[in-house]
Order: sequence, then structure tokens, then C-alpha cells
Amino acid sequence: MIDGERAPANRAGDADRESVAEQLRIAAGDGRIGLAELEERLDRAYAAKTYGELDVLVADLPQGGLARTDAEPLVLKTSLSNIKQSGRWAVPRRISAECKMLSIVIDFTEALCPHREVTVEASCGTGTIQLIVPKGWAVRIDGSSTNTAHIVDKTTAPVDPAAPTLTVVGHPRAGRIKIKQPRRG
Repeated sequence: MIDGERAPANRAGDADRESVAEQLRIAAGDGRIGLAELEERLDRAYAAKTYGELDVLVADLPQGGLARTDAEPLVLKTSLSNIKQSGRWAVPRRISAECKMLSIVIDFTEALCPHREVTVEASCGTGTIQLIVPKGWAVRIDGSSTNTAHIVDKTTAPVDPAAPTLTVVGHPRAGRIKIKQPRRG
């Protein structure tokens, strides 16, 4: 066997399965595969016993998908109107949200999040930044946040260990940063 080459019949480990799962999440975030196909391939990845079973799941994807660790951040900055990021969209690893007097809503409930961790850097003057996260997501307020009395986390659902973690680095002045879950049951 050539160094770095995997024999298809050799047994795969947990780290191998997780590596392929991350590559699949990135491909979904890039729009290369859809949500239904992502779910089906993830199920097969976590059930795979050999390298051959894993390799077939990523054979049609560009090589080096895991090397791309930092995609461009999503930058949301109000000027003359409110901003709402919602519906089906791909969540990058980093989001920057800044508003002075208006509002920004970032709704993750229908978004495709291929990452295990997402960081939102939120800054507001007298405006409001609202983050709507699906049930199961973990939310963490970063220790470098300022004026934390103006950061409200109303998430109450139990955390799913397989769901992403949203880290909020908040800097509200007179405004508010609100984190909540959707109202539907």
C-alpha cells in the first residue's frame, strides 16, 4: 500500500466517519448536494464499516473539501433599511452583524448549517439584532462580549449534541441582542 492511500476493505474508525461527514456538510453548504441527499449520505457515513463504504460517499465531490476551513464570512450591516436573513440559506462559519438604529434578524430555522460551530459577531447602537435558532442548537455567549445585560438568551429547549453550537460575541450599546427559538411546536 502506498503511504497515504487507504485500502477499501480496511476498517474505518470514528474519526474517518466524522471526517467524511464534515466533507458532506461542506458540500451541502456549497450547494453541491441537497438536504435530503445530505441526510441520506450522513446516515450511510455513520453506518460505514470500511474505507470503501466511506470513499463512495465523497467520490463525486471536489477533492480537498476539508482544507477549506474558513469561507468568506456573511456580513450584514444596516444602512437605510432593516435586514432579514431567513429561509433556506447556507450558514458560513462566521457572521458579522452590525446595526446602529435599525434591526437585523438572522433566522437559522430553515438554513443549512454544515458546520459544528458558528460564530456571530453582533454589534448594535440603539438597534436590535435578533437571532432565531432551531430547537436543539446550543447557544453560548462569548466571554469577550460587552454590556451583557443587553444580551438576552431565551432558548429553553434541550441541546442536541449533534446540532451546531452558536457562539455570540455581542457588543450592544443601548440596543439589544435577542436569541430565541421559533414559536412553532
